[in-house]
Amino acid sequence: MTQPRSATIKDVAAAAGVGIATVSRVFSGAGSVSAATRERVLAAARELDYRPSALGRGLKLRRSGGIGLIVPDVTDPFCAELVAGVLACARTLGEHVIVDAAHGDPAREAEILDRLVEQRVDGVIAVPAGREADWSAAARVCSSVVFADRVLPGLPDVPAVLADDAGGVRSLVEYLVGLGHRTIAFLGAAAPGVPREEPGTPLGVRERAFRDTLAQLRVPVEEDLVVAARPAGDAAYAAAAGLLQRRADVTAVLAAGHLIGEAAVLVARELDLRVPADVSIAMVDDVAWAELCDPPLTAVARPARDIGYRACELLLRDRARRGRGGPVLLPTELVVRGSCGPIRTARASGRGTPRLS
Repeated sequence: MTQPRSATIKDVAAAAGVGIATVSRVFSGAGSVSAATRERVLAAARELDYRPSALGRGLKLRRSGGIGLIVPDVTDPFCAELVAGVLACARTLGEHVIVDAAHGDPAREAEILDRLVEQRVDGVIAVPAGREADWSAAARVCSSVVFADRVLPGLPDVPAVLADDAGGVRSLVEYLVGLGHRTIAFLGAAAPGVPREEPGTPLGVRERAFRDTLAQLRVPVEEDLVVAARPAGDAAYAAAAGLLQRRADVTAVLAAGHLIGEAAVLVARELDLRVPADVSIAMVDDVAWAELCDPPLTAVARPARDIGYRACELLLRDRARRGRGGPVLLPTELVVRGSCGPIRTARASGRGTPRLS
């Protein structure tokens, strides 16, 4: 049995009453086509079930099509939501996505970036961790680059979509101070030797907002309570344990991320501290397990899916708006749950050593 012949670009042009070049402009997005003509071409393509050849278009344009997406870790809840947002937007715009994880390793990120550039993707979305020189070179070769969730200060012209971390931390600090807390610890500060004012680093933005808000509220910032902690299991646990054993007078802990928040909750449990009777705990990033804690954890919700979706839109659709007025800033939301409460009676100053599982 003879298979039916697939429709060609010539068939679409004949059905729409236009030239082949016009049909090509409609599907490539290049050149000017009136709205009425575009709709007539698309209607003819739907009627004929015409599907443009991605391979042929790629060979002609010397590009493979699709977009690259580089994240730190695809298993991280925030990154997983960001990826979902990019995929949802790309699907609506008819693009495919190549996803890879750099795991915070600048060398690995550079390798992934080189591979994407070699494949001649149409653009790259990234949560950057690497060197500005690598990204500067890629931006010159690749047609489009958009950063998501963080920026590289030396590349101000690369468009970015960020969460309003400063606003989220500000609302959380104001909430804790409103409950009467004055001895508030910040867990997740920049490590020694890392510039505290690094504008592209989310943890740096959050620490700066913590300090500024306390200063505005006339609450002294105790340097001993601003604790460096990497967002990794053992390092975060050690930082939380050191803080809560060293400073029994701490009444509230603000964790700069969900991995650090998880460590604070585990250490409090190991030290037999009641939350929030003995210590209030809150964190940045409202992940699924926060609501399942006992008590549920107060958190700053960051719009990961919206960040991914908007970054993909900026890459593929809103080219004219890139770089105008700085990064796109999406609002955060303070989600108040049972892990924070007003100060109660004073606690004993001695605390034991947390049990290691």
